Amino acid sequence: MWDMDAARDALPVVLSGFGVTLLATVLGFAVAVVAGLAVALLLRSGRRWIALPVGGLAAFVRSTPVMVQLFAAWVLVPGLDPLTLGVLVLGLHYATYLSEVYRAGIDAVPKGQWEACTALSLPRRRTWRAVVLPQAVRKVLPALGNYAVSMFKETPFLSVITVNEMVHEASAFGSTRFAYLESFTLAAAVFLLASWPTSLLVRRLEARLAH
Repeated sequence: MWDMDAARDALPVVLSGFGVTLLATVLGFAVAVVAGLAVALLLRSGRRWIALPVGGLAAFVRSTPVMVQLFAAWVLVPGLDPLTLGVLVLGLHYATYLSEVYRAGIDAVPKGQWEACTALSLPRRRTWRAVVLPQAVRKVLPALGNYAVSMFKETPFLSVITVNEMVHEASAFGSTRFAYLESFTLAAAVFLLASWPTSLLVRRLEARLAH
């Protein structure tokens, strides 16, 4: 049965874990956004000796579970703070997906834009910074938002490397008070209240950019 006293005591514990979950999501997604763009640009570099190993590494990361990557990083880099390690692993894992999103956005830039830059003799770096990337990023914003929500929902995997995120805190409280129902229900409610409005905003943005 539902224990209101246990739920009342669990709420601040769950919310403290939510702060860690949110921090890991924000920092991890920042890493993914930057690293994903770097991977996309390296894949388009035209140099096979760069593109082939980068593409192979990205495919390997996409093809292995993030939990396995967390365990491997935990073993290989034992001295690093667990939250920092988790942020880096999540960020690099999602960077491989965002690189494909960026690549699709870049490919969607009209060919005439590239030709106009060539006709104006714009330097390659300025072409990318001022013409191509602004258009590409605008096209892929909804997809980026969807991946941000997905990362948020995968932060419980960080508990395997002892990060005190929300599900980890809910589990610890449940084992202490024998109140798993209350603690996990509250954690699920917080996930829902945080991710559902964000998903709606992403849908609205997608609909607006489609016009």
